[in-house]
Amino acid sequence: MNNAFKYHRLSKESAAILFVDHQSGLMSLVHDFSPGEFKNNVLALAAVAKFFGLPTILTTSFEDGPNGPLVPELQEMFPDAPFIPRPGQINAWDNEDFVKAVKDTGRKQLIIAGIVTDVCVAFPTLSALAEGYEVFVVTDASGTFNEAVRHAAWARMASAGAQLMNWFSVACELHRDWRNDIEGLGNLLSTYIPAYRNLITSYLARK
Repeated sequence: MNNAFKYHRLSKESAAILFVDHQSGLMSLVHDFSPGEFKNNVLALAAVAKFFGLPTILTTSFEDGPNGPLVPELQEMFPDAPFIPRPGQINAWDNEDFVKAVKDTGRKQLIIAGIVTDVCVAFPTLSALAEGYEVFVVTDASGTFNEAVRHAAWARMASAGAQLMNWFSVACELHRDWRNDIEGLGNLLSTYIPAYRNLITSYLARK
């Protein structure tokens, strides 16, 4: 057992969320999740960001080319968030405006999701880790070509110190205690997890 390990929980006071290259063209490259499942997960993570009031940064890469524009739902959900359309840099961390936007949040915990996992997520994750940030990769809101590529990317990031989570665990770790807002979080979860709606319905029926 590693006695040096310390559990640093995600904190809504310390975390920011980065949506990297969730673009209309790149969405077609995601084959490790079904299209409906993947989009649901991305929008669920976006809802988590709004629910907890986390600083949110949006970025795209070469959107005038085949990668296409940011998916409209994200732009609609975060009309006032910093939006960095990178002219060509593949690694978002190579873009000065993106890095400035991250640093301007004053947050040291970065929650990252994007397309594709092995490039658009992995590269800024490794770069941010090298600069001393804690990085939490949201695995089910990040997609790539297939499961083999996905697992290789996860292994690379985890071995460098990134923590792998899904959007549900991000929400629960930020929330800490059901008593903080049981109906608020319950409604969020039930919106994006159909089975959870049944749970909340049965709970409300007993009240």
